[in-house]
Amino acid sequence: MLSNACKYAIRAVIYLALHSDEKARHGVRTIAEELEMPQPFLAQLLRKLATNRLVSSVKGPGGGFFLDQSNRDNTIWEIISAIDGTYKFDECFLGLSKCDDVNPCPVHHLVSPFKDELLQDFRQKTIATLAEEIEEKGRVISLKGFLEK
Repeated sequence: MLSNACKYAIRAVIYLALHSDEKARHGVRTIAEELEMPQPFLAQLLRKLATNRLVSSVKGPGGGFFLDQSNRDNTIWEIISAIDGTYKFDECFLGLSKCDDVNPCPVHHLVSPFKDELLQDFRQKTIATLAEEIEEKGRVISLKGFLEK
């Protein structure tokens, strides 16, 4: 449902939520290495996120990307909207041109509740809340180091 670009962007923002603040900034190279992402592609995504005020950045020596409090108050939905747009969530699961509660496709009744719950979570969960949950529950955003012997 989400593009690779969007998945990378969400992981990068979560990384910044866990590892940055206004004094601890990270360059694209560090983030790309930690999350095992292509550095040039990540640089484009971070610039787009910065333009949309979803991450903060400082240029020059000691610069880099970070999240301030206003960035942490953003939601996952805002990242999805900036990178992918919202049209994918309006599309039929089976690709039919018209599918809704009045004219449902064969799987609409299965997919619709899942999609509604997912959208609600994406729209309500802030980056700060997600980062707290990750720290509490020990979830990972990268497998780097897990597969090394």
